[in-house]
Amino acid sequence: MTDFHMTRRTALLGLTAMGALTACGASPRGRSVASASSSSASAMPIQQNAGFDDWVVSFKNQAEGRGISRSVLDTAFRGAGYIPGVIERDRNQTEFTRTLEDYLAIAASDERVSNGRANYRSFASTLNSVESTYGVEGKVVAAVWGMESSYGTRRGDTPIVSAMATLSYAGRRQEFFTQQLYAVLKILANGDTTPNRMVGSWAGAMGHTQFMPTSYLSYAVDHTGDGRRDIWSDDPTDALASTANFLRAKGWKPGRGYAPGQPNFRVIEQWNAASVYQQSIALMAARIDGN
Repeated sequence: MTDFHMTRRTALLGLTAMGALTACGASPRGRSVASASSSSASAMPIQQNAGFDDWVVSFKNQAEGRGISRSVLDTAFRGAGYIPGVIERDRNQTEFTRTLEDYLAIAASDERVSNGRANYRSFASTLNSVESTYGVEGKVVAAVWGMESSYGTRRGDTPIVSAMATLSYAGRRQEFFTQQLYAVLKILANGDTTPNRMVGSWAGAMGHTQFMPTSYLSYAVDHTGDGRRDIWSDDPTDALASTANFLRAKGWKPGRGYAPGQPNFRVIEQWNAASVYQQSIALMAARIDGN
């Protein structure tokens, strides 16, 4: 049982205008400060942009010089293009101010807890296997899953190659997103997925627990044993195991507690820099556990 106590304060949430609490996907592990909410590709169509096309030619030459094969590059960029909607969202992220209690009342609402317990039961075998392998309690992994994508129902459907290329070309943090784009190409070269299946949020977060491409390369695992680290599948197994692997790598101590002030809460801080998000994960895990 986890003794969970939180103090009252105002939380400033740097999230997208789509609504911080709809997606509950703030800013995990060194990634863009953007919501993990589903971003419809049809709502953000590709548009012809001559400057972007010229940039792609130059980038592909540079990437080939860094060891990315021409076949991977051609496959990745076939059908990719400039998405002005991604740039619009990158430049117009609205800040929301809510009290901690207000945020938690929604993030760990009775409905979300009920869904969390239902999914915890439905995927008990998977979560038990993940906990046995990585030492991270299944209820914590389930809480992250719920916070990041509402248990896989809001994973995003923006084409990641196009989104990362667009942000590398014209975003506010071009160096950061160029690193993400290179990571995307390495993922494709490894054969873990295909460009058509590689979808996620407009800011690059992917899969059930919304990994950024660079974090995926460092922490994703093949828990199913099929030869692919498939966090995009409807089967959440690899995504849940990858989440636990991340937390273990950051110093998770089995059975040492995860509420504020306890050892593993500092590990949750490594997942997401926002204090309200950290406390929401801890509270959700405790409530899924029946506390």
